[in-house]
Amino acid sequence: MPEISRFFGIVVAMYYNDHAPPHLHAKYGGHKIKIDVANGSVLEGSFPNRALALLNEWRVLHIAELQADWVLLMARHPLNKIEPLE
Repeated sequence: MPEISRFFGIVVAMYYNDHAPPHLHAKYGGHKIKIDVANGSVLEGSFPNRALALLNEWRVLHIAELQADWVLLMARHPLNKIEPLE
């Protein structure tokens, strides 16, 4: 799992075998979710409300970096780590 960030118990990753639209995967406790990078819509899974709010806050702050990592992902290059939410 190419982990790109970790904060407040949330682990964020992107997978090399994924497909468009650009999205990220996150785990929190026993929960898993897949989120659209561009608009934050939930594509699959669920998170507790507070964890989802933190994930989306982080996504908005780092949307350009997430989009850049998606380009790297599609080219099968190593992903850049992204600063955690503080």
